[in-house]
Amino acid sequence: MTEHDGDGAHVSTGTTGDTGETGQNGQNGHNGEAGEPAIPELVIISGMSGAGRSTAAKCLEDLGWFVVDNLPPALIPTMVELGARSQGNVARIAVVVDVRGRRFFDNLRESLADLDAKEVTRRIVFLESSDDALVRRFESVRRPHPLQGDGRITDGIAAERDLLRELRGDADLVIDTSSLNVHELRAKMDAQFAGDDEPQLRATVMSFGYKYGLPVDADLVVDCRFLPNPHWVPELRPFTGLNEEVSGYVFNQPGAKEFLDQYTELLQLIAAGYRREGKRYVTIAVGCTGGKHRSVAMSEKLAARLSSEGVETVLVHRDMGRE
Repeated sequence: MTEHDGDGAHVSTGTTGDTGETGQNGQNGHNGEAGEPAIPELVIISGMSGAGRSTAAKCLEDLGWFVVDNLPPALIPTMVELGARSQGNVARIAVVVDVRGRRFFDNLRESLADLDAKEVTRRIVFLESSDDALVRRFESVRRPHPLQGDGRITDGIAAERDLLRELRGDADLVIDTSSLNVHELRAKMDAQFAGDDEPQLRATVMSFGYKYGLPVDADLVVDCRFLPNPHWVPELRPFTGLNEEVSGYVFNQPGAKEFLDQYTELLQLIAAGYRREGKRYVTIAVGCTGGKHRSVAMSEKLAARLSSEGVETVLVHRDMGRE
């Protein structure tokens, strides 16, 4: 598991719950008295550099948390206050805190005391790993440890362990990633924070024209060129696959409905595997020659099928109107 940590603060937003919504893992944000703003639930992610902090943070983002990377600890109470003023739009906040903050890291103890005084529901997740595993990960990406200075990687690891010893003792959840891959770490985070709800797969269904090139971000590609092209029907040529007559023409062709039915079933199998492997987003590209008729009609039906089965789906017609 390789972690690529930057030096600056990075903010990512996921979908958040409503005011007073039950937090993941059965915990609630503190709502206070009537009329007072709800205090967001807070998770602090820390641990050894290279142990998987970025992966853990990304997992919470996918579960709908508002994620802030490399925030100076002194600003955590301020971040929580801002979330409380959001009228429920930011109900869960995850903050990544680590030694990249250098001198700011010393303020963490004071910030934790401030949060406790305000009755903020908070948890600390600590990512641990063996020295051997950490050395292999840093060597694989050819990056120095943030604390090694002019010394060796092992010197930086030892210095970091010393700095984090007290925080590790205060952690609510310690995950040893020495023998875990990225997918296994995500599964552990899901088990702790997804509650009873299985993390959802989000799909983008994109129609495209082969003559304009394959979409570079496609995970799966569907070719509709086995169906007769409405382009060669003069009365249908000016329209697109959004037109009912064009769509009717496409799905009245032999094999069209069967293809839609069977491919939808195949996607159910693929989606289950993606969830097991920790993949949360999939782009399905549906192509025909020009991206105007067949692929548009098929994409519309496919997206509707996925939505009806509870998959959060975005529909994009990349090349429609391009001719």
